[in-house]
Amino acid sequence: MTRVVVVDDQDMVRQGLRMILELAELEVVAEAADGAAAIEAVSAYAPDVVLMDLRMPGMDGVEATRRIVEVSETRVLALTTFNVDQHVVDALRAGAVGFLLKDVTAEGLVEAVQRAAAGDPVVAPAVLARMMDHFAARPPLPAQQPPGFEDLSDREREVLALIGAGRSNAEISDQLVISMATVKTHVRHVFAKLDLRDRAQAVVVARDAGLTEPRS
Repeated sequence: MTRVVVVDDQDMVRQGLRMILELAELEVVAEAADGAAAIEAVSAYAPDVVLMDLRMPGMDGVEATRRIVEVSETRVLALTTFNVDQHVVDALRAGAVGFLLKDVTAEGLVEAVQRAAAGDPVVAPAVLARMMDHFAARPPLPAQQPPGFEDLSDREREVLALIGAGRSNAEISDQLVISMATVKTHVRHVFAKLDLRDRAQAVVVARDAGLTEPRS
């Protein structure tokens, strides 16, 4: 059974999330109202997944995510409001495997938790598109190359840049005129070299590194 910790500073939100998860026969092993309590709960119960609110008094969800990912194999799903903001990007940088909007359906919530527990990506294409809009609306920051970036080949950097531009594997295949199998191999190598968990983190890393979409 998938074990979950629910973190939110509002009692009613935690109760609602617990009810949805338990009706789907997922085990909510603990609740927490702030980041510090979330870290304690992860240490005590070793859950598979943490549903992490990002805006909380005291230690916020971003810092709690960073500390949890550093010391455990627990996968963190960030919970956010309708708008994708800097908190979401910071949570992905901190190691969250994806994020959910708080207006997600009950079915969507359960599916996301199950996918996170199984190690699958959990950022829906529509939500990823909002994240791209967030990046587009902000001025670029100085480039920050992550560990492993120097190990990428020129082609792997092109693939990473296209992921950062929100392109699907099929679109990358068309733009670079390479097969889908080759695209998947490049993506796998990029993820391994940069220690990325999913496509959402790859978008953040590509933007941090200052990569732009290659010209066709």
